[in-house]
Amino acid sequence: MSREADCNQSVIFAPRRRCRYGRRTRGMRESFADCIALMEALVEYRQRPISNDLQQIRHKYSMLHLDVLTLIYYFAATSMGNILEIGPYRGGSTISAALGLRASGIERKLITIEPGGRHQHHRLPSKDILRDLKKNLAKQRVADLVTLIPGYSWEEKTIAEVRTQLEPHSVALLMIDADGEVKRDLSVYGDLLVEGCNVVVDDYVSLKSGGKNLATRPQIDELVASEELQAFGVYGWGTWVGRWWGRKANAETLTS
Repeated sequence: MSREADCNQSVIFAPRRRCRYGRRTRGMRESFADCIALMEALVEYRQRPISNDLQQIRHKYSMLHLDVLTLIYYFAATSMGNILEIGPYRGGSTISAALGLRASGIERKLITIEPGGRHQHHRLPSKDILRDLKKNLAKQRVADLVTLIPGYSWEEKTIAEVRTQLEPHSVALLMIDADGEVKRDLSVYGDLLVEGCNVVVDDYVSLKSGGKNLATRPQIDELVASEELQAFGVYGWGTWVGRWWGRKANAETLTS
């Protein structure tokens, strides 16, 4: 079975309009239903041929769990908008998203932001992150689907370049695995996201002391409490998955 057929025969996990403030019981039921639907989609995709490819990608290029790469592939394959990634490292998540994008058969953009440098890791070290990233994208034959922007996500030159590539309200999948400053990145790029944009953020949970989760978790929890983010769960080894509803979420719910 081709990857394209693999994608087209699955049930699409479509964004659901958030329940309005004051209808919390219904909202909890809908959120629970969304969580179950996403878990069912993951179970389905674990059994599809693409799972074998993603397992190899994880082994060669990624520190993320296979379930997380599977969800990234799934979101990219079934969403209709562009993809923005902050912190691809050696490219495992980027490759997974690119394969999903290709399987969808819909022409869209995949923008990834990486500052480069070097990183020591017991399994996947890199002396030159940008060099390794470019090499891995080319080796997996997805370099033509990815626009790589060197730099930090908060730098003015990076922000300007991203905005030349992406229109407002055009991003349907956001992936963040950077320095833990999730609120900053959402503040900078939030206007590029569609309502109900799927969001994947690593390092929400970590068993290491002094990890990035010390910054990531409280920021995500605050955004969930304000209803700017909707949580679907924590997958793999501590990756948060959910949706973005925007900074005006509370004002809109109160007036509806």
